Amino acid sequence: MRFGILTSGGDAPGLNAVIRSIVRLGDTKGHQFVGFKNGWEGLVENNTMPILRKDVKGIASLGGTILGTSRTNPFDHGGPERVAEVLDSHELDGLIAIGGEGTLAAAQRLVDAGIKIVGVPKTVDNDLSATDYTFGFDTAVQIATESMDRLRSTGEAHGRCMVAEVMGRNVGWIALHSGMAAGAHVILIPENPMSMDEVCDYVMQAHERGRAPLVCVAEGYILEGERDPYSERGLDAFGRPRLGGISLVIADEIEKRTGIETRFAIFGHIQRGGTPTSYDRVLATRFGLNAVEAAIDGDWGTMVALRGTDILRVPLSDALGELKTVPAERYAEAAKLFG
Repeated sequence: MRFGILTSGGDAPGLNAVIRSIVRLGDTKGHQFVGFKNGWEGLVENNTMPILRKDVKGIASLGGTILGTSRTNPFDHGGPERVAEVLDSHELDGLIAIGGEGTLAAAQRLVDAGIKIVGVPKTVDNDLSATDYTFGFDTAVQIATESMDRLRSTGEAHGRCMVAEVMGRNVGWIALHSGMAAGAHVILIPENPMSMDEVCDYVMQAHERGRAPLVCVAEGYILEGERDPYSERGLDAFGRPRLGGISLVIADEIEKRTGIETRFAIFGHIQRGGTPTSYDRVLATRFGLNAVEAAIDGDWGTMVALRGTDILRVPLSDALGELKTVPAERYAEAAKLFG
């Protein structure tokens, strides 16, 4: 059998580990693979590369993706008809699509139109409700934690308040985990609005104890009185705001209200780059192994998911519609140490 592989949406540490395990296992069973470069863009433009066993040697430890990625929406470029045409031209039996909510939503629409697809969930935000964890999240948390540790050093040296902005478009999982690990004095996430008066109160509590306050904020956090997250850079290909910069707004407000010198840092794409953690490599490898087995079985319209310690196949639709948000009790637990 012959299968296509693509990686779409934002990159995440562990993508290459998925590709490696798909090709390694598939090759041992006599199957062949064609990679589409740069996600759905490569598929609709018929931009391909063969992926042989030798091509995936040693790539599990590499960040990024050897296939490249983009945020192209296939329904803006011919939709199911074009996708089917390209897949047929390579005599492919199906497609393995690795991506997040936008990618999997497009995959579901294509499956509904008769395209044979198995999905692999990918998002550093860890916001897909169908799986307990997604690869890339652990690496992002580790990088954010290490970065905040560095911010604390310089903050303590100058007696400044430091505001760290981490990824998290709609949910605060990265902020919650990295903020707790770094000992942030307040964590701001999209799920739990907080007034600037409350934020400044926590900052002052830390300052009055002689500490340099550390604030961790998710990029999708919505300020009191606002309806939407802070965004000044337009929309992406899936119509979502390009986020980034809320930490600057919060830092300015803290300094204005408290008189404490305040600096901000946007970690941004640093959280996506570099070597994946061992946890993400293992999870990504297990996802790849199970995804190619689903494709071989012809179990189309499914995706692989982590439930507890098991990898299961679930309908693609399970990943769509409702995001996995931070439960109120988890945030309340972290809030016990604010200030």
